Amino acid sequence: MSFPDRETVLDFIDKNPNLTTKQEIARGLHVKGRERQALRQILKELEADGTLERTGKRAWAKADTPPPTGVIEFEAIDENGDLVARAVGKEGTFGPPIHFTGYQGKNRGPAPGVGDRGLASVKETGGEYRAKLIKLFEKRDEEQPMTGRYERTPRGGRIVPANRRDKRSLLISEADRNGAEDNDLVTAMPKPGKPNGPAFGIVTEVLGRIDDPRAASLLAIHAHDIPVEFPADVLNEAKSIKPLPAKREDLTGIPLITIDPHDARDHDDAVYAEELKDGWKVIVAIADVAAYVRPGTALDREAQKRGNSTYFPDRVVPMLPFELSADACSLVELEDRPCMAVEMIFDKSGTKRKHRFIRGTMKSAAKLSYEEAQAAIDGKPGGKGEAFLEPVLKPLWGAYAALGKARAKRAPLELDLPEKRVEIGEDGKVAGIIEKERFDAHKLIEEFMIQANVAAAETLEKEGSPLLYRVHDQPSDAKLAALADFLQTLDIKWPLGEKPQTGRFNRLLADAIDTEHAGTISEVVLRSQAQAVYASENNGHFGLNLLRYAHFTSPIRRYSDLVVHRALISSLGLGDDGLTKEMAAGLEDLASHLVSTERRSMAAEREATDRYLALYLSDKVGAEFEGRITGVTTAGLFIRLAGTGADGFAPISKLSSDFWVYDEASMSLIARGSGKRFEMGQIVRVELAEVTPLQGGLLLNVISDPKPKRPGQKVPASRSGRAGKPGRPRGIRTGKSRHKGKGKNKGGKR
Repeated sequence: MSFPDRETVLDFIDKNPNLTTKQEIARGLHVKGRERQALRQILKELEADGTLERTGKRAWAKADTPPPTGVIEFEAIDENGDLVARAVGKEGTFGPPIHFTGYQGKNRGPAPGVGDRGLASVKETGGEYRAKLIKLFEKRDEEQPMTGRYERTPRGGRIVPANRRDKRSLLISEADRNGAEDNDLVTAMPKPGKPNGPAFGIVTEVLGRIDDPRAASLLAIHAHDIPVEFPADVLNEAKSIKPLPAKREDLTGIPLITIDPHDARDHDDAVYAEELKDGWKVIVAIADVAAYVRPGTALDREAQKRGNSTYFPDRVVPMLPFELSADACSLVELEDRPCMAVEMIFDKSGTKRKHRFIRGTMKSAAKLSYEEAQAAIDGKPGGKGEAFLEPVLKPLWGAYAALGKARAKRAPLELDLPEKRVEIGEDGKVAGIIEKERFDAHKLIEEFMIQANVAAAETLEKEGSPLLYRVHDQPSDAKLAALADFLQTLDIKWPLGEKPQTGRFNRLLADAIDTEHAGTISEVVLRSQAQAVYASENNGHFGLNLLRYAHFTSPIRRYSDLVVHRALISSLGLGDDGLTKEMAAGLEDLASHLVSTERRSMAAEREATDRYLALYLSDKVGAEFEGRITGVTTAGLFIRLAGTGADGFAPISKLSSDFWVYDEASMSLIARGSGKRFEMGQIVRVELAEVTPLQGGLLLNVISDPKPKRPGQKVPASRSGRAGKPGRPRGIRTGKSRHKGKGKNKGGKR
């Protein structure tokens, strides 16, 4: 192969995103003479096939814009249950995620799945790319199972899919129902049949009854293939395994304490702080899971397969068996436990001066909830935290205050969005929906965990160790352009062409905090952000405004953290149970797998919560609610209900007899002629028209009048949207509950 080649050029651009001109690329690759002609040709080819895009007269960058019509590959199902694809080029897939919205025009075909490819029409809307499939090229090797409700029919039965995006219908003959009764929740596999004939299936498992309170979680677990039962060899290992002997530092005399949600069963982190003459010493101690879960064992294979624990309103599907997650590896109060700890020294301004990692033994002095710790700090007498106020809690808060100075200077993205929590009663039914209080105790633990994660990344980089980073890319140019277009409709200027900075986003949020647009701007800023992922190469963490970051603090529930622990053990010579050469060589593939399991859990958690919310509201059809418009599309409005946080859909055909036009820039539906509008963030009154608990869907009727036409407002041409027409809505979906167990308060999803 001649030099330079496509792979070399792309690799250079990846690693040097600021060196984009042909001269800079040639200089960086030491290309001279006739090789420059080859480089010129390669750049032309990469631009022609969409892999690169021109950013100047003689400058290129990796393309993050898919072509208007091209081949896409379906890669995953996101947390909303959407099928997500990316554009396909000669070098494989590239560019931002593309959400599948159905077939184009009157085209119809089989439902695509992960791994399929097809020809699609791609359009950018509101900072997101959406694809209409023209033709499906490839089907999966195996048909996917269906999860749903079994309905008896005169000739046997049929399966009503639980996933509202699954458009299949399976008929079940009497011989294939395998004991399923009317209104049973089941899984079924399609049977081979004629391409144009009715689809038949066979019931493979009866999960329970539709009226079982546990049904919401059971459906999500089975629909997303989340492993629940541990194999016998894994359980046997968990019951008999002992920690591998290692040289440990005795930390049992230090009053480390755990601070967790009141209902937490596993405790994987403990904290301690001490005031020094010129600053603070902070110790973060983490359960030493690596001492129990060793590479190549059945426990390790199962933990890697699961990737992480999955949290539902009524249960947890753990990454590790109970014997480890809630006992041997958990930092149980007043019991000796092996730990991995980091001791950090900060000056009075909160700047870290040094740190060291310790493999030790600790004894938790107390198990406190966030509420108990906060109550003691607030001076409320009589609680469990009162006994630890002077020796433990006040130093912790003192150190946190110092770290707060450095955090303010660093200016991470401050999107403090409210969280709802589904409360499950003893009967398994939804007892209520509450907004989770966020105390300083939560923020303290989150900040200490972030600092420990940074220390882990810094140490492993310094030691030259392979590292599983937690990376968060800066917003794409397309999403920033969409944000700027929207803000312009509010007479707010957003500079384009500048490097995105978290401080700029924070100023925008702060300026809007006391305005009617505060919620809307927070939502739009959130949507402009990329999703954090795991990667074997560092790309920084934009949201936290950190150059390097890794997950270290939750090895009981995240496999990524266990990998970081092993890397620290190996690089610092802390034992023989560290990172193996085989695992180090496979970090890139492992990172991809862990992103996949994380997304799977997020989608399942979201689905279950949606169903619980729908069940909670199922007896309230006809009732009126206040809500806020959180999404505007050509099909209608997504509206989040006040109080519960549940999201419903109001189809455009039901808004009024007006001809509604979708205006992408202002994220609004505008009535042609009158200019009346429904816009992003608008508070509206709605009627709950229909609830589908099986799919977790809410159908809403908007009662409120639209807003009047703005002075100087232009009504967009009809080609920018779709008018409302009578008929069935294209789909109903519910909204974004952010219940994730204790993840966020541990620096988790970041």
